[in-house]
Amino acid sequence: MLISFKNYTYFNGEIMEANNVKELVEKYIELEETGSEEELHQLGHEIDHEVYRNEFFLIINQRDGDEEIVALLIGENEEFFLPVYTSEDETKEAMEFFLQQEGSGEFKIETAKGSELVEAYADDEEFLGLAINAPQCDFVVFAETVHDCEE
Repeated sequence: MLISFKNYTYFNGEIMEANNVKELVEKYIELEETGSEEELHQLGHEIDHEVYRNEFFLIINQRDGDEEIVALLIGENEEFFLPVYTSEDETKEAMEFFLQQEGSGEFKIETAKGSELVEAYADDEEFLGLAINAPQCDFVVFAETVHDCEE
């Protein structure tokens, strides 16, 4: 059973703070092995809401005077996810990973709400959605599912 209150989410006997996407994602990953389809669907829906409402940290690549959000390219066809982070520590860990992969780079951290990111990229056919705490966590939220039933 999933019940959402303004500041808390109650899911199967567990009370979780609202605005804690990381905790919800960890619970979802745990339920993938033991939970039912209905539980996964309910929790996934709640994650979609929280991604819509929450502010995330982004990594901005400042290469050659240009600034662009770091993106994770998928396959050969230019489709991508934007990696977003639930804490500054998660962001810094990812920056270290990207520096190791690229060999060099100059990054900075900015913030944006999930709803703003999805809206900003809505017309980009290659934009797939948001990758939560990537590469530390392999969890993505597709752009078309990010919403808030309360609006």
